[in-house]
Amino acid sequence: MAPPTPILVVPIDVSKKPWEQKVPLHNRWHPDIPPVADVTEGELFRVEMVDWTGGRVSDDNSADDIKFLDLTITHYLSGPLRIVDAEGVPAAPGDLLAVEICNLGPLPGDEWGYTAIFERENGGGFLTDHFPSARKAIWYFEGIYAYSPQIPGVRFPGLTHPGIVGTAPSAELLNIWNEREKILAETNHESIKICEVLHQRPLANLPTPENCLLGKIQEGTADWQKIANEAARTIPGRENGGNCDIKNLSRGSKVYLPVFVDGANLSTGDMHFSQGDGEVSFCGAIEMSGFLELKCEIIRGGMKEYLTPIGPTPLHVNPIFDIGPVEPRFSDWLVFEGISVDESGKQHFLDASVAYKRAVLNAIEYLSRFGYSKEQVYLLLSCCPCEGRISGIVDSPNAVATLAIPTAIFDQDVKPKRLSGKQGPKLRRLPDVLRCSSDGHLPVTQDPSGTKAP
Repeated sequence: MAPPTPILVVPIDVSKKPWEQKVPLHNRWHPDIPPVADVTEGELFRVEMVDWTGGRVSDDNSADDIKFLDLTITHYLSGPLRIVDAEGVPAAPGDLLAVEICNLGPLPGDEWGYTAIFERENGGGFLTDHFPSARKAIWYFEGIYAYSPQIPGVRFPGLTHPGIVGTAPSAELLNIWNEREKILAETNHESIKICEVLHQRPLANLPTPENCLLGKIQEGTADWQKIANEAARTIPGRENGGNCDIKNLSRGSKVYLPVFVDGANLSTGDMHFSQGDGEVSFCGAIEMSGFLELKCEIIRGGMKEYLTPIGPTPLHVNPIFDIGPVEPRFSDWLVFEGISVDESGKQHFLDASVAYKRAVLNAIEYLSRFGYSKEQVYLLLSCCPCEGRISGIVDSPNAVATLAIPTAIFDQDVKPKRLSGKQGPKLRRLPDVLRCSSDGHLPVTQDPSGTKAP
Protein backbone atom coordinates (compact mmCIF):
# COMPACT_ATOMS: atom_id res chain seq x y z
CA MET A 1 0.00 0.00 0.00
CA ALA A 2 1.37 3.40 -1.00
CA PRO A 3 2.22 5.79 1.84
CA PRO A 4 -0.32 8.54 2.48
CA THR A 5 0.01 12.01 0.99
CA PRO A 6 1.51 14.43 3.51
CA ILE A 7 -1.08 16.30 5.55
CA LEU A 8 -0.83 20.05 4.89
CA VAL A 9 -0.93 21.73 8.30
CA VAL A 10 0.43 25.19 7.41
CA PRO A 11 -0.46 26.44 3.91
CA ILE A 12 1.11 29.60 2.49
CA ASP A 13 -0.16 32.04 -0.12
CA VAL A 14 2.89 34.05 -1.28
CA SER A 15 0.59 36.74 -2.70
CA LYS A 16 -0.45 37.63 0.87
CA LYS A 17 1.41 39.30 3.73
CA PRO A 18 2.57 37.17 6.69
CA TRP A 19 -0.21 38.56 8.91
CA GLU A 20 -2.80 37.78 6.21
CA GLN A 21 -2.10 34.04 6.00
CA LYS A 22 -4.92 31.57 6.63
CA VAL A 23 -2.90 29.91 9.39
CA PRO A 24 -1.24 32.62 11.55
CA LEU A 25 2.55 32.95 11.53
CA HIS A 26 4.82 34.30 14.25
CA ASN A 27 8.26 35.91 14.50
CA ARG A 28 9.17 35.54 18.17
CA TRP A 29 9.83 32.73 20.68
CA HIS A 30 7.53 32.54 23.71
CA PRO A 31 5.86 29.66 25.61
CA ASP A 32 2.43 31.34 25.45
CA ILE A 33 2.18 31.61 21.66
CA PRO A 34 -0.58 29.04 21.08
CA PRO A 35 -0.14 26.14 18.63
CA VAL A 36 -1.89 26.44 15.27
CA ALA A 37 -2.35 22.67 14.80
CA ASP A 38 -1.84 19.27 16.40
CA VAL A 39 0.42 16.70 14.75
CA THR A 40 0.53 13.03 15.76
CA GLU A 41 3.95 11.41 15.94
CA GLY A 42 4.66 9.14 13.01
CA GLU A 43 2.35 10.91 10.55
CA LEU A 44 3.82 12.64 7.51
CA PHE A 45 2.89 16.31 7.40
CA ARG A 46 3.73 19.33 5.28
CA VAL A 47 4.62 22.81 6.49
CA GLU A 48 4.90 25.70 4.03
CA MET A 49 6.67 28.95 4.84
CA VAL A 50 7.35 32.42 3.52
CA ASP A 51 10.91 33.65 3.06
CA TRP A 52 12.32 35.08 6.28
CA THR A 53 11.29 38.65 5.40
CA GLY A 54 7.75 37.71 4.44
CA GLY A 55 8.10 38.89 0.84
CA ARG A 56 9.77 42.25 1.48
CA VAL A 57 12.60 41.51 -0.96
CA SER A 58 11.73 41.80 -4.66
CA ASP A 59 12.87 39.91 -7.75
CA ASP A 60 14.60 42.91 -9.33
CA ASN A 61 18.01 44.54 -9.80
CA SER A 62 17.76 47.09 -6.98
CA ALA A 63 19.28 46.56 -3.53
CA ASP A 64 17.19 49.32 -1.93
CA ASP A 65 14.88 46.74 -0.34
CA ILE A 66 17.93 45.27 1.41
CA LYS A 67 19.41 48.66 2.29
CA PHE A 68 16.27 49.78 4.12
CA LEU A 69 14.99 46.44 5.42
CA ASP A 70 13.60 46.64 8.96
CA LEU A 71 15.32 43.86 10.89
CA THR A 72 12.76 43.94 13.72
CA ILE A 73 10.63 41.65 11.52
CA THR A 74 12.95 38.63 11.61
CA HIS A 75 12.03 35.75 11.12
CA TYR A 76 8.50 34.76 10.04
CA LEU A 77 7.97 31.19 11.25
CA SER A 78 5.32 28.57 10.52
CA GLY A 79 3.84 26.99 13.65
CA PRO A 80 3.87 26.38 16.54
CA LEU A 81 2.79 22.76 16.14
CA ARG A 82 1.69 20.73 19.14
CA ILE A 83 3.14 17.21 18.90
CA VAL A 84 1.15 14.36 20.48
CA ASP A 85 1.56 10.57 20.57
CA ALA A 86 -0.92 8.02 19.20
CA GLU A 87 -2.98 8.26 22.39
CA GLY A 88 -3.17 12.02 22.15
CA VAL A 89 -0.69 12.64 24.98
CA PRO A 90 1.49 15.66 24.14
CA ALA A 91 5.25 15.75 24.31
CA ALA A 92 6.27 16.86 27.80
CA PRO A 93 9.13 18.92 29.22
CA GLY A 94 12.17 16.66 29.48
CA ASP A 95 11.28 14.70 26.35
CA LEU A 96 13.32 14.78 23.16
CA LEU A 97 11.57 15.51 19.86
CA ALA A 98 13.08 13.75 16.84
CA VAL A 99 12.12 15.68 13.69
CA GLU A 100 12.88 13.90 10.40
CA ILE A 101 13.12 15.91 7.17
CA CYS A 102 11.55 13.67 4.53
CA ASN A 103 11.29 16.18 1.70
CA LEU A 104 11.73 19.89 1.08
CA GLY A 105 12.03 22.51 -1.64
CA PRO A 106 10.82 25.84 -2.99
CA LEU A 107 7.10 26.51 -3.21
CA PRO A 108 5.76 25.66 -6.70
CA GLY A 109 5.46 28.82 -8.75
CA ASP A 110 7.93 30.71 -6.55
CA GLU A 111 11.20 29.14 -7.69
CA TRP A 112 13.64 31.96 -7.02
CA GLY A 113 15.65 33.37 -4.17
CA TYR A 114 18.16 36.04 -3.23
CA THR A 115 21.47 36.61 -1.46
CA ALA A 116 22.38 40.01 -0.06
CA ILE A 117 24.84 42.20 1.80
CA PHE A 118 23.32 44.47 4.43
CA GLU A 119 24.27 48.12 4.63
CA ARG A 120 26.83 48.88 7.34
CA GLU A 121 24.28 51.02 9.20
CA ASN A 122 21.64 48.28 8.96
CA GLY A 123 23.37 45.22 10.36
CA GLY A 124 26.36 44.86 8.08
CA GLY A 125 27.93 41.41 7.97
CA PHE A 126 31.08 39.43 8.64
CA LEU A 127 33.12 41.65 6.31
CA THR A 128 31.34 44.96 6.92
CA ASP A 129 34.63 46.85 7.12
CA HIS A 130 35.40 45.72 3.56
CA PHE A 131 31.87 45.75 2.10
CA PRO A 132 29.84 48.54 3.74
CA SER A 133 27.15 48.96 1.06
CA ALA A 134 24.00 46.95 0.35
CA ARG A 135 24.10 44.54 -2.60
CA LYS A 136 21.72 41.85 -3.84
CA ALA A 137 21.92 38.90 -6.22
CA ILE A 138 18.83 37.12 -7.52
CA TRP A 139 18.98 33.34 -8.07
CA TYR A 140 16.70 31.27 -10.33
CA PHE A 141 16.20 27.55 -9.84
CA GLU A 142 16.35 24.87 -12.52
CA GLY A 143 15.50 21.70 -10.63
CA ILE A 144 18.33 21.17 -8.16
CA TYR A 145 20.50 23.89 -9.73
CA ALA A 146 20.70 27.65 -9.15
CA TYR A 147 22.12 30.40 -11.35
CA SER A 148 22.22 34.18 -10.99
CA PRO A 149 22.15 36.89 -13.67
CA GLN A 150 24.18 39.05 -11.28
CA ILE A 151 26.96 36.47 -10.77
CA PRO A 152 27.53 34.95 -14.22
CA GLY A 153 29.58 31.90 -14.99
CA VAL A 154 28.40 30.04 -11.90
CA ARG A 155 25.87 27.22 -11.54
CA PHE A 156 25.61 24.77 -8.65
CA PRO A 157 23.26 22.27 -7.02
CA GLY A 158 21.54 23.49 -3.90
CA LEU A 159 21.78 21.75 -0.56
CA THR A 160 18.32 22.93 0.46
CA HIS A 161 17.58 23.22 4.17
CA PRO A 162 15.58 25.13 6.77
CA GLY A 163 17.60 27.78 8.60
CA ILE A 164 15.31 27.51 11.63
CA VAL A 165 13.85 24.47 13.35
CA GLY A 166 13.07 24.85 17.03
CA THR A 167 10.81 24.21 19.98
CA ALA A 168 9.27 26.83 22.27
CA PRO A 169 11.19 27.83 25.41
CA SER A 170 9.70 27.47 28.86
CA ALA A 171 9.17 30.64 30.90
CA GLU A 172 12.29 29.79 32.91
CA LEU A 173 14.42 29.32 29.81
CA LEU A 174 13.05 32.49 28.21
CA ASN A 175 14.07 34.43 31.32
CA ILE A 176 17.57 32.95 31.10
CA TRP A 177 17.85 34.09 27.48
CA ASN A 178 16.62 37.60 28.14
CA GLU A 179 18.78 38.13 31.22
CA ARG A 180 22.03 36.96 29.69
CA GLU A 181 21.44 38.79 26.40
CA LYS A 182 20.47 41.99 28.21
CA ILE A 183 23.79 41.94 30.07
CA LEU A 184 25.61 41.54 26.76
CA ALA A 185 23.55 44.23 25.00
CA GLU A 186 24.35 46.72 27.77
CA THR A 187 28.08 46.05 27.51
CA ASN A 188 30.22 48.86 26.12
CA HIS A 189 30.42 47.98 22.43
CA GLU A 190 34.01 49.12 22.18
CA SER A 191 35.05 46.55 24.79
CA ILE A 192 33.84 43.54 22.76
CA LYS A 193 35.03 43.15 19.19
CA ILE A 194 35.25 40.15 16.90
CA CYS A 195 37.33 40.89 13.83
CA GLU A 196 37.09 44.55 14.92
CA VAL A 197 33.61 44.94 13.40
CA LEU A 198 30.99 43.30 15.64
CA HIS A 199 30.65 46.48 17.71
CA GLN A 200 29.08 48.20 14.70
CA ARG A 201 25.80 46.36 15.27
CA PRO A 202 23.93 45.37 18.46
CA LEU A 203 25.67 42.70 20.48
CA ALA A 204 22.25 41.16 21.13
CA ASN A 205 18.72 41.87 19.89
CA LEU A 206 16.37 42.19 22.85
CA PRO A 207 12.57 41.78 22.88
CA THR A 208 10.64 44.56 21.17
CA PRO A 209 6.93 44.92 20.33
CA GLU A 210 7.86 46.62 17.06
CA ASN A 211 6.73 44.49 14.09
CA CYS A 212 5.94 41.66 16.51
CA LEU A 213 3.70 38.89 15.11
CA LEU A 214 2.39 36.40 17.66
CA GLY A 215 0.26 33.93 15.72
CA LYS A 216 -3.21 33.60 17.19
CA ILE A 217 -2.61 36.31 19.81
CA GLN A 218 -4.40 39.43 18.60
CA GLU A 219 -2.47 42.69 18.60
CA GLY A 220 -3.90 45.28 20.97
CA THR A 221 -4.94 42.80 23.65
CA ALA A 222 -3.39 42.63 27.11
CA ASP A 223 -1.95 39.20 26.31
CA TRP A 224 -0.31 40.51 23.15
CA GLN A 225 1.31 43.44 24.97
CA LYS A 226 2.72 41.21 27.72
CA ILE A 227 4.07 38.56 25.36
CA ALA A 228 5.49 41.09 22.89
CA ASN A 229 7.58 42.67 25.64
CA GLU A 230 8.96 39.30 26.75
CA ALA A 231 9.25 37.23 23.58
CA ALA A 232 12.76 36.45 22.36
CA ARG A 233 13.94 37.49 18.92
CA THR A 234 14.61 34.66 16.47
CA ILE A 235 17.99 35.93 15.25
CA PRO A 236 20.40 33.65 17.19
CA GLY A 237 20.35 29.90 17.68
CA ARG A 238 19.86 28.88 21.30
CA GLU A 239 19.14 25.83 23.50
CA ASN A 240 15.87 25.21 21.63
CA GLY A 241 17.59 24.94 18.24
CA GLY A 242 16.22 27.89 16.32
CA ASN A 243 18.35 29.80 13.84
CA CYS A 244 21.26 27.36 13.55
CA ASP A 245 21.71 27.72 9.76
CA ILE A 246 23.25 24.26 9.34
CA LYS A 247 23.55 23.88 5.57
CA ASN A 248 23.79 20.07 5.63
CA LEU A 249 20.40 19.69 7.32
CA SER A 250 18.64 18.50 4.17
CA ARG A 251 16.61 15.45 3.02
CA GLY A 252 16.96 12.47 5.33
CA SER A 253 18.29 14.53 8.24
CA LYS A 254 16.97 14.35 11.77
CA VAL A 255 16.97 16.99 14.46
CA TYR A 256 16.75 15.93 18.11
CA LEU A 257 15.23 18.93 19.89
CA PRO A 258 14.80 19.32 23.65
CA VAL A 259 11.19 19.81 24.77
CA PHE A 260 10.56 22.62 27.27
CA VAL A 261 6.74 23.03 27.13
CA ASP A 262 3.75 20.70 26.78
CA GLY A 263 3.38 19.72 23.13
CA ALA A 264 6.91 20.94 22.26
CA ASN A 265 5.42 23.72 20.07
CA LEU A 266 7.59 23.08 17.03
CA SER A 267 8.21 25.95 14.60
CA THR A 268 10.25 26.27 11.41
CA GLY A 269 11.14 28.80 8.74
CA ASP A 270 13.95 30.68 7.00
CA MET A 271 14.20 28.26 4.06
CA HIS A 272 17.48 28.25 2.11
CA PHE A 273 18.05 26.83 -1.35
CA SER A 274 21.80 26.82 -0.64
CA GLN A 275 24.29 28.26 1.83
CA GLY A 276 28.01 28.36 2.40
CA ASP A 277 29.45 27.59 5.83
CA GLY A 278 29.20 30.71 7.96
CA GLU A 279 26.64 32.51 5.78
CA VAL A 280 29.21 35.30 5.84
CA SER A 281 27.27 38.16 4.23
CA PHE A 282 24.56 37.86 6.98
CA CYS A 283 21.63 37.71 4.50
CA GLY A 284 23.88 35.20 2.97
CA ALA A 285 22.07 32.02 1.99
CA ILE A 286 19.85 31.80 -1.08
CA GLU A 287 16.76 32.90 0.82
CA MET A 288 13.40 31.62 -0.46
CA SER A 289 9.88 30.55 0.38
CA GLY A 290 9.53 26.80 0.65
CA PHE A 291 8.07 23.69 2.20
CA LEU A 292 9.11 20.89 4.53
CA GLU A 293 7.59 17.42 4.77
CA LEU A 294 8.30 16.08 8.23
CA LYS A 295 7.75 13.20 10.65
CA CYS A 296 8.13 13.49 14.41
CA GLU A 297 8.89 11.02 17.17
CA ILE A 298 8.64 11.70 20.90
CA ILE A 299 11.47 10.18 22.94
CA ARG A 300 10.11 10.16 26.47
CA GLY A 301 12.68 11.40 29.01
CA GLY A 302 15.17 11.87 26.20
CA MET A 303 16.69 15.11 27.44
CA LYS A 304 18.13 13.48 30.56
CA GLU A 305 19.13 10.32 28.71
CA TYR A 306 20.84 11.88 25.70
CA LEU A 307 21.65 15.54 26.45
CA THR A 308 24.19 16.59 29.06
CA PRO A 309 23.69 20.13 30.38
CA ILE A 310 26.70 22.41 29.90
CA GLY A 311 25.78 25.23 32.22
CA PRO A 312 24.21 26.05 35.57
CA THR A 313 20.76 24.46 35.01
CA PRO A 314 19.30 21.33 33.37
CA LEU A 315 17.96 23.66 30.66
CA HIS A 316 21.45 24.44 29.34
CA VAL A 317 21.42 21.79 26.62
CA ASN A 318 21.65 21.86 22.84
CA PRO A 319 20.06 19.80 20.05
CA ILE A 320 21.74 16.93 18.24
CA PHE A 321 21.69 16.87 14.44
CA ASP A 322 21.81 13.70 12.35
CA ILE A 323 22.81 14.70 8.82
CA GLY A 324 21.07 12.88 5.97
CA PRO A 325 22.62 11.01 3.03
CA VAL A 326 21.63 13.41 0.24
CA GLU A 327 24.30 15.98 -0.63
CA PRO A 328 25.97 17.29 -3.81
CA ARG A 329 29.16 15.41 -4.63
CA PHE A 330 32.30 17.37 -5.50
CA SER A 331 35.73 15.90 -6.08
CA ASP A 332 37.83 19.00 -6.81
CA TRP A 333 38.23 21.75 -4.22
CA LEU A 334 40.28 24.92 -3.97
CA VAL A 335 41.18 25.56 -0.32
CA PHE A 336 42.15 28.91 1.19
CA GLU A 337 43.83 29.27 4.57
CA GLY A 338 43.57 32.03 7.13
CA ILE A 339 45.48 32.66 10.35
CA SER A 340 44.65 34.85 13.35
CA VAL A 341 46.58 37.86 12.10
CA ASP A 342 44.28 40.65 10.91
CA GLU A 343 44.61 42.94 7.88
CA SER A 344 46.57 45.53 9.86
CA GLY A 345 49.14 42.88 10.77
CA LYS A 346 47.97 42.69 14.38
CA GLN A 347 48.50 39.33 16.06
CA HIS A 348 45.45 37.79 17.78
CA PHE A 349 45.68 34.86 20.17
CA LEU A 350 44.02 31.71 18.75
CA ASP A 351 41.10 33.79 17.38
CA ALA A 352 39.19 31.50 15.01
CA SER A 353 36.94 34.34 13.84
CA VAL A 354 39.91 36.39 12.65
CA ALA A 355 41.40 33.29 11.00
CA TYR A 356 38.14 32.53 9.16
CA LYS A 357 37.85 36.15 8.09
CA ARG A 358 41.33 35.95 6.61
CA ALA A 359 40.46 32.73 4.77
CA VAL A 360 37.36 34.36 3.26
CA LEU A 361 39.30 37.49 2.30
CA ASN A 362 42.04 35.39 0.69
CA ALA A 363 39.41 33.56 -1.37
CA ILE A 364 37.78 36.83 -2.42
CA GLU A 365 41.08 38.38 -3.47
CA TYR A 366 42.00 35.30 -5.50
CA LEU A 367 38.69 34.77 -7.29
CA SER A 368 38.41 38.46 -8.16
CA ARG A 369 41.31 37.84 -10.58
CA PHE A 370 38.92 35.94 -12.83
CA GLY A 371 36.71 38.85 -13.80
CA TYR A 372 34.41 38.99 -10.82
CA SER A 373 34.01 42.01 -8.60
CA LYS A 374 34.84 41.44 -4.95
CA GLU A 375 31.17 42.03 -4.07
CA GLN A 376 30.15 39.23 -6.42
CA VAL A 377 32.63 36.82 -4.84
CA TYR A 378 31.56 37.79 -1.32
CA LEU A 379 27.92 37.03 -2.17
CA LEU A 380 28.92 33.78 -3.88
CA LEU A 381 30.97 32.51 -0.94
CA SER A 382 28.03 33.20 1.35
CA CYS A 383 25.59 31.00 -0.58
CA CYS A 384 27.47 28.39 -2.64
CA PRO A 385 28.18 24.96 -1.05
CA CYS A 386 31.64 25.88 0.26
CA GLU A 387 33.06 24.17 3.34
CA GLY A 388 34.49 26.10 6.30
CA ARG A 389 36.74 24.48 8.88
CA ILE A 390 38.58 25.35 12.05
CA SER A 391 41.72 23.47 11.11
CA GLY A 392 43.84 24.38 14.12
CA ILE A 393 42.92 25.86 17.50
CA VAL A 394 45.83 24.77 19.72
CA ASP A 395 49.06 26.02 18.12
CA SER A 396 49.76 29.35 19.81
CA PRO A 397 49.39 32.08 18.80
CA ASN A 398 47.68 31.34 15.47
CA ALA A 399 44.35 29.68 14.98
CA VAL A 400 44.05 28.29 11.45
CA ALA A 401 40.80 28.27 9.47
CA THR A 402 40.18 27.06 5.94
CA LEU A 403 37.55 27.69 3.28
CA ALA A 404 37.16 25.03 0.58
CA ILE A 405 35.37 25.96 -2.67
CA PRO A 406 34.18 23.31 -5.15
CA THR A 407 35.67 24.26 -8.51
CA ALA A 408 32.88 22.52 -10.45
CA ILE A 409 30.54 25.45 -9.77
CA PHE A 410 32.53 27.63 -12.21
CA ASP A 411 32.38 27.46 -16.01
CA GLN A 412 36.08 28.37 -16.17
CA ASP A 413 39.20 26.87 -14.62
CA VAL A 414 40.03 28.82 -11.47
CA LYS A 415 43.00 26.74 -10.36
CA PRO A 416 46.55 28.16 -10.62
CA LYS A 417 48.35 27.22 -13.81
CA ARG A 418 51.87 25.86 -13.82
CA LEU A 419 54.11 28.32 -15.67
CA SER A 420 56.46 27.11 -18.41
CA GLY A 421 59.21 29.60 -19.12
CA LYS A 422 58.33 33.28 -19.17
CA GLN A 423 55.03 32.89 -21.04
CA GLY A 424 52.89 30.60 -18.95
CA PRO A 425 49.19 30.19 -19.70
CA LYS A 426 47.10 33.20 -18.68
CA LEU A 427 44.13 32.93 -16.39
CA ARG A 428 40.97 33.42 -18.45
CA ARG A 429 38.88 36.34 -17.25
CA LEU A 430 35.24 37.17 -17.75
CA PRO A 431 34.60 40.21 -19.95
CA ASP A 432 34.87 43.57 -18.21
CA VAL A 433 31.19 44.20 -18.94
CA LEU A 434 30.38 41.66 -16.23
CA ARG A 435 32.11 43.68 -13.53
CA CYS A 436 30.18 45.94 -11.14
CA SER A 437 29.14 49.26 -12.64
CA SER A 438 30.49 52.54 -11.33
CA ASP A 439 27.37 53.08 -9.19
CA GLY A 440 28.01 49.81 -7.38
CA HIS A 441 25.09 47.81 -8.80
CA LEU A 442 25.79 44.23 -9.75
CA PRO A 443 25.44 43.55 -13.49
CA VAL A 444 22.59 41.66 -15.12
CA THR A 445 23.57 39.13 -17.78
CA GLN A 446 22.18 36.28 -19.79
CA ASP A 447 21.39 32.97 -18.10
CA PRO A 448 23.52 29.87 -18.91
CA SER A 449 21.16 28.79 -21.68
CA GLY A 450 21.62 32.10 -23.46
CA THR A 451 18.13 33.43 -22.85
CA LYS A 452 17.32 36.53 -20.86
CA ALA A 453 16.67 35.77 -17.23
CA PRO A 454 13.06 36.41 -16.21
